[in-house]
This record gives sequence, C-alpha cells and structure tokens, in this order.
Amino acid sequence: MNKSILMGAALTLAFAFTSCKSSESAYKKAYEKAQAAQQNTGYQQQTTPTYGQTGYSQQQQTTPVEVTPVNPTTTTTTPVQDYSNVSVRTENVTVVSGNALKAYSVVVGSFSVKANAEGLKTKLGNGARVVKAMVNGNEWYRVVAGSFDTKNEAAQFRATKQSTYPDAWLLYAK
Repeated sequence: MNKSILMGAALTLAFAFTSCKSSESAYKKAYEKAQAAQQNTGYQQQTTPTYGQTGYSQQQQTTPVEVTPVNPTTTTTTPVQDYSNVSVRTENVTVVSGNALKAYSVVVGSFSVKANAEGLKTKLGNGARVVKAMVNGNEWYRVVAGSFDTKNEAAQFRATKQSTYPDAWLLYAK
C-alpha cells in the first residue's frame, strides 16, 4: 500500500513538472515573426507586458526606433619610445675600414678574425664599418651597422636591426 501511494505521488509530481514547461517552438515562432517584421519595416519591435483577464501576457507593439549608424573615428597614435635606459659600452676603437664613427654606433657583430668582420661588413653594404678594439690584450673586430650623433637615434636604429641581429649593442667611441 505504501509503495503504491509513493508511486502515485511520484507520478503526480512528474506530471506537474512536465505540464508547466513552456513550448520552445512557441518562442521560436515569436522570435522569427519579430525578426521578419523588423526586416520588413526597418523598425524594432518592443514587447510590453499588459494585464488582461488571464493575467500578465506579452503584447507586441511596433514602435519606430531611430537608428543612427555609428561611424568610428580613426585616431592614429604614434608611441614615443624611451631609450634612456638602453645600455651603452664605452671602448677605445680605431676605424679599420669604412667611414669615421660618430658618437654612438650600433655593433651587430664582433670577431677575432678580421676577414670574418669584413665579410659581414660586405653583407651589410653601404654605411657599415669595421673597427678594431683591444679587449684584455686581444684584438677584436667590431662590425658597426650604423653610427649616430645621439644615443636615442642609435637605439632606434638598433631596434630595427634586432630581428636580424638580436645581440646588437650600442658602442660609445672614445
């Protein structure tokens, strides 16, 4: 007897929950109707709740809505780079080949063999130089890609070369 009462209560509860469920197809039909009306008239439809004999219901009212297209303005900003914290090596160097150096130079290669430095200089083309520096009693040939009057100019140039020469560094010639 208890089992049949429990089973009956469970079925009644299940039926109650399923009968209160709203129909998805009704929502889909209303949405498609609103979309079609909006495309045909150029108006947006607004739904306002109204109270009738059966309680609250949704009624559609066509209300003209002014739609103004938004034209985004394009603002171009140029970031200002701060190169004040870029490290600079100071060395006493002499020019081996190429033009004289200015105050700040961008070194892209350093070789103990002069021929290797000359090969990179040839690859870089015009404006490249080879300079000789004495480091711990040994001769080193530095390949300078560009030479500039200010540290900021040299640092900007180095930034353009770092994709090809990631170990490029700044030299302040004594």
